[in-house]
Amino acid sequence: MLKGIPACVSPELLKVLHEMGHGDTIVIGDANFPAAAMAEAKNHVNIRCDGHRATEMLEGILQLLPLDEFVPRPVTIMDKMEMHRDLDCPVWDEFKDIVAKYDTRGADAVGFLDRFAFYEAAKDAYAVVSTTETAFYACIILRKGCL
Repeated sequence: MLKGIPACVSPELLKVLHEMGHGDTIVIGDANFPAAAMAEAKNHVNIRCDGHRATEMLEGILQLLPLDEFVPRPVTIMDKMEMHRDLDCPVWDEFKDIVAKYDTRGADAVGFLDRFAFYEAAKDAYAVVSTTETAFYACIILRKGCL
């Protein structure tokens, strides 16, 4: 056991967060996100975090991972498809509130990518975290900064 490490951050995830360098990205995917396929696309790591929400993982990761200050929006949320424009996504507000706790830019640090552009960006991520989050469009990419 280590002090100060959130319980949702497994040894495997802690290792990956430590290995990541400035500018590397990590995806937190919801239960519907094709995490294994995205990670496999370029032989990257898929870390299973079953039993955890995406918001819980975001909170745990941001306690340890600095966000990139050299880009205006180091956090990217998967945007809704046109057919879902009227779908309510309260998880987005949760994401923004969590980001605001760890980054002085608050919600301004958060941007959006449409689903298929998000998938392409996810293929380039250093790692993909699989959660059992059931909220719709609860997928997010974080870009690591410097200490």
